Amino acid sequence: MIPLAEITAATRALQATADRLDDDRVRAPSLLPGWTRGHVLTHLARNADGGTRLLTWARTGVETREYPSLDARAAEIEEGADRPARVLAEDVRQSARRFADAFALMPDEAWGRVVQWTAGARHPAARAADARLTEVLVHHVDLDAGFTPADWPATFTTRMLASVTASYARRDDAPPLRIHATDTGEEHGHGGVLVTGPAPALLAWLLGRSPGTDLTGPEGVELPFLY
Repeated sequence: MIPLAEITAATRALQATADRLDDDRVRAPSLLPGWTRGHVLTHLARNADGGTRLLTWARTGVETREYPSLDARAAEIEEGADRPARVLAEDVRQSARRFADAFALMPDEAWGRVVQWTAGARHPAARAADARLTEVLVHHVDLDAGFTPADWPATFTTRMLASVTASYARRDDAPPLRIHATDTGEEHGHGGVLVTGPAPALLAWLLGRSPGTDLTGPEGVELPFLY
């Protein structure tokens, strides 16, 4: 399970970026189609609250759903996206604090209790910690405000390269990939399509955050949507 210290460090960097944005910049486009930076920041805040509810469910045994529905989740993001920059930044700060408090309250045995995400998937509550770190680090890049895949922690990049490659290997709509990180020497996958490059650049491409122009071998490879 991801330790709280990793999530806290990633959140601190995200918060520093959010605090630098003014009203004009939060209304500018993010790297996600159709979303401004305000959408991304609102999503990150509501994601923290959703994770808090999942951890509360696991700790107390009382069902507290991540979101009422996927439509409700989308509506909350849309409604919150146009708020002033200082309000958005404070929402990110306070929601992250609530998540950290819920994390700290978790007894060891609660992390293995199974809870249900909004889309229907059921996992041990420890997945909420893993998911939160991924949300913070990947969407920090999506803000397009100076934080790039090269800034991802090496431990995160290594974990995610293995996880994403394994996820694609289980899918019928994904190419048979084998990836080789030229900076770390790590390899993942056993497919016939070899793609090489620095580990952060490989992960950015696998996550749909890069066209892969800084890699060798991705030409003509179509990746399905993952995250």
